[in-house]
Amino acid sequence: MSLSVLAESNSYPLLDLFWTMLEIFLWVVWFFLLFRVIGDIFRSEDLSGGGKAGWTILVIIVPFLGILIYLIVRGRGMGERDRRGAQAADQQMRTYIQSASTSSTSTAEELHKLADLRDRGVLSQQEFDAQKAKLLA
Repeated sequence: MSLSVLAESNSYPLLDLFWTMLEIFLWVVWFFLLFRVIGDIFRSEDLSGGGKAGWTILVIIVPFLGILIYLIVRGRGMGERDRRGAQAADQQMRTYIQSASTSSTSTAEELHKLADLRDRGVLSQQEFDAQKAKLLA
């Protein structure tokens, strides 16, 4: 067998592997974009129900072109909505952490004050226990 016949029959397996990996990567990216776009359509507060239905139908019926058009028309707003959502989630987390730390500190301070009042004789043991149960409930 000559070398030219061998070269034609093997057809570069490394290039075939690269091409297959590129196709798989592009499909994964497309599915990622599809789910991001559909999620953004339903999260969007500036679209009416008809607008959401129209974009969803366009993305489902003409998937590649629909995703491309959506990213061109509403891509900047998509990023802004993601940024606002992240800021709102961050603010909610900060508020929760601040309220949780403040309430536990104030409860400990109140228990300390009640114990001090009991030790000075201002409160009886029964009154102390009642107030303590009310604070911890």
